[in-house]
Amino acid sequence: MPKITPFQSIRPLPELAGRIAALPYDVYSREEALAEVKKEPLSFLKIDRAETQFPADMDMYAPEVYAKARELLDAMTADGSFIMEKTPCYYIYELTMNGRTQTGIAACSAVDDYQNDLIKKHENTREDKELDRIRHVDVTNAHTGPIFLVYRSRREINEIVNSQKERAPLYDFVSADGIAHKVWRVSDAETVSRMETLFAQIPCTYIADGHHRCASAVKVGLKRRQESPDFTGAEEYNRFLSVLFPDDQLFIMPYNRVVKDLNGLSPDDFIEAVRKAGFSIEYKGKEQIAPCRKGTFGMYLSGSWYLLAAGKALLSSDPVKGLDVSVLQDCLLSPVLGIKDPRTDKRIDFVGGIRGLDELERRVKTDMAAAFSMYATSIEELLSVADAGLLMPPKSTWFEPKLRSGLFIHRLS
Repeated sequence: MPKITPFQSIRPLPELAGRIAALPYDVYSREEALAEVKKEPLSFLKIDRAETQFPADMDMYAPEVYAKARELLDAMTADGSFIMEKTPCYYIYELTMNGRTQTGIAACSAVDDYQNDLIKKHENTREDKELDRIRHVDVTNAHTGPIFLVYRSRREINEIVNSQKERAPLYDFVSADGIAHKVWRVSDAETVSRMETLFAQIPCTYIADGHHRCASAVKVGLKRRQESPDFTGAEEYNRFLSVLFPDDQLFIMPYNRVVKDLNGLSPDDFIEAVRKAGFSIEYKGKEQIAPCRKGTFGMYLSGSWYLLAAGKALLSSDPVKGLDVSVLQDCLLSPVLGIKDPRTDKRIDFVGGIRGLDELERRVKTDMAAAFSMYATSIEELLSVADAGLLMPPKSTWFEPKLRSGLFIHRLS
């Protein structure tokens, strides 16, 4: 059973929490990150993306950038912007978006559980993306961005969470994107012990979002074990920061696709090739298409929208091959457009569903040839893939709302 434990968090002063809390480092381009930090100087993004503190031509992976992140974190701790809890705690973290609420528990998860597959994955990671966060975690000596984990809902845990939410929150603010955030601290010994016992009865947890951050945190922990052969397992680097949500509260948005060219085909020839590949095509003109059922896709091409439906022969009951992202990749993007590996092919890009269909139109009008809007992968599909020990194609899920960085910080030593 996984070890999900309380921890002594470094956290913001309540009056500063709303200004410090920031979206994850990887949802911003470099230009967007710089603009965000200029707009809010206290934003935790200046620590997660410390290249914002240097000229635009500075290598964002230079050693000086990670050293600056450590310097800024230490400075905000020294000046009292961040405070250290006196005892290990759990935290109840509630996010409300468009009237829908989901509530998780901030805690530490174990490096060994990741190694032993008690924390289940559904995506591959890329080494180049891991290296950045490995350096960031190692140099700052801290986990600054929580890993978004899922567990199968348990009534007993839900009851504790609901009872804790009857108290006054520690943090209560609305971020600039309209998401309401509330946090409650769980510090009394009896409740902490009860929660730890209940979590120990859960067979496993699942990574929802943050595969690269998780892999990076684990690799730093393993690195420090190698550097300290007499480690006991009780050191803080053997754990990493996570927020765990019950599966029945989560909302997944689609992860849409845009492609650079039509593989030498004219638009008319491309449409005919899509038909021959086994898709029906319905012309929709200016009517934007957000697919409303599995096996259907929107396509934006040459200023017009089309509704695509995969023929029966293209569908599968296999946990991975049956995913809509797999159907599109295996039956259209690969055979028709020649995009064999979406992890490395520069002719494809991915657009999170939160950016909307207007963003797909904008990309096609500026730097892309066609766009595909997807029907969202379900949480049941994600868990089924992970339970089968399989992996989804890259960019299969986009979770909203995003967890904020800077609300909880876990020191490695």
